[in-house]
Amino acid sequence: MDLTLPLDYSAIERILPHRYPFLLVDRITELEPDTRIVGIKNVTLNERYLAHSGDGPPVMPPTILTEAIAQVGAILILAKPENRDKLPYFRSIERVRYRRPVHPGDVVEIEATVMRLRSRVGELRGIARVDGKVVVQGRMTFALGLRSESGVPPA
Repeated sequence: MDLTLPLDYSAIERILPHRYPFLLVDRITELEPDTRIVGIKNVTLNERYLAHSGDGPPVMPPTILTEAIAQVGAILILAKPENRDKLPYFRSIERVRYRRPVHPGDVVEIEATVMRLRSRVGELRGIARVDGKVVVQGRMTFALGLRSESGVPPA
């Protein structure tokens, strides 16, 4: 698998099992194996999960932002050759803080940093920013399982 940066949408599809509309990462711009990754999510008006309220602009739900952080972190974990036949599963999400809303037209920069990584479990710290301002941050714990156990064919 070619991991030449930046990774575009089709390269990300070769790593993650998610597909449109559930694939929430558009590009990977930085990747330091076992340490850190940076991805981009372009928020557009035609995304069906945007929360529309009558008195303001549409807003991306915070849970979708949390999932985008998890997907960026999953790319970091699955980029390792020994993890290519595995899938990360959420174990916990802790200390998540939503700081400000995200609107169509925003470019969300998502950074995930490894806090702890073992053969079957790990913990990541994730931060999403728009224009350099934090919009969401938190920690996520995951466990690795085989793809064949999930019914998802290996990549």
